[in-house]
Amino acid sequence: MLSAVHRGTAFEQRSLQLLQTHFSMALRRVGGKSDGGIDLVGWWWLPFATDPAPGALPDPTGLLRRRLRVLAQCKAEKKKFSPKYVREMEGVWHLQSPLAAAYPTVALLLSESPFSRSTVLHAYRSTVPFLLIHLPSASPDSTASASDEELGTVCPNPTLTQLVKPLAFCWERNPSPTETDTSTGGRPGLWWHGRKLCTFPYSHGFTSDLSLQIRRRCNITLCEHRHQLERHHHQDSSL
Repeated sequence: MLSAVHRGTAFEQRSLQLLQTHFSMALRRVGGKSDGGIDLVGWWWLPFATDPAPGALPDPTGLLRRRLRVLAQCKAEKKKFSPKYVREMEGVWHLQSPLAAAYPTVALLLSESPFSRSTVLHAYRSTVPFLLIHLPSASPDSTASASDEELGTVCPNPTLTQLVKPLAFCWERNPSPTETDTSTGGRPGLWWHGRKLCTFPYSHGFTSDLSLQIRRRCNITLCEHRHQLERHHHQDSSL
């Protein structure tokens, strides 16, 4: 039986692989005691909704892509996902978004357990662009790859929907049926103007640079917090 730490690490790895396979994201694990509440960080490569910016990168189909910054938190817990994690991520988002002001920042929450109703409502009402993904626990004897992984729920909030439109999250039913495999299982896919959006994550050092910025920012924030406490303590002592 896996310890809580190993289970969490395994879920982060599974989430990272799936996001790259299905959602055209290029992410890297942050981890560590100074991760600031962030498990995965990187970029989400999506087409331009308007005229592309100079220097835009094309995917294999020639579609020019832009990048959105992604901050992700992964929770491999047995109990339902609590709304407190949404509130925590909102705080992290407001703290980290100035790091890359030139790029929109998306808050991503992945859970091995279902989201509670209050969690979904809180994320839905948030002004932070949220994407909630319920990734059910894989069975121990499962040999399914990320391309065959089934997801429980994919839920973008209205703020994110507005940011990435006309991107659509569609549930795909058995995209490769055979005579011997007639299952009705499925998985989500990204669609753009009625066409399946191919996955083409770029990784030209962007994720490592951003991960380093996150660590530095978290360390700076902790130091600032300690200094504020020391100043308050000094002021109280002088009264």
